[in-house]
Amino acid sequence: MTVQGAENSSRGGRRSSTMSDMPVNDMPWWRWRSNVRSALHMLSDPVFQRDVWLAGVDGYGDVTDAVYRLVEDTWLDHWSAEKYVGTIFRDSQEAALVDTAVLRVLRIMHQAGPDAPVRAYVDHQGWPEAVRAARDAHVRLAASDGEDPDAPPRSLEVLQIMTRTA
Repeated sequence: MTVQGAENSSRGGRRSSTMSDMPVNDMPWWRWRSNVRSALHMLSDPVFQRDVWLAGVDGYGDVTDAVYRLVEDTWLDHWSAEKYVGTIFRDSQEAALVDTAVLRVLRIMHQAGPDAPVRAYVDHQGWPEAVRAARDAHVRLAASDGEDPDAPPRSLEVLQIMTRTA
């Protein structure tokens, strides 16, 4: 009898149940990870920002919503992501990439204002740097979760279903 393990997994052992190939419960605080990943995904994708946020498409929130998802439960606006290695983040490299993205996005939010329109963010001189930092973090977290980092961001409804049902 052959027992199959998790193929191509960066983690040893049994792979958790998934929704759209994303491990949804292999990290202790996976719901928080899901929110952080969702925010980083949206913040890292200029095409999404143009076609969804700037176009006013419903169902995805706006840049302020993404920043809130990034820091609301985690308090990453008060302390380092390193605090969450082993609970939200798999390792120090993930944490460092998230910290960089958070700092760059928050700097712009503080300059533009938390209720500024999306255009104030995307036109900010520091936005391309913030997008790159969010992209670096998003790609690392998506790869660690066995997910395609280039898939389009999920709607907030899908995120809610995912975090409610696992």
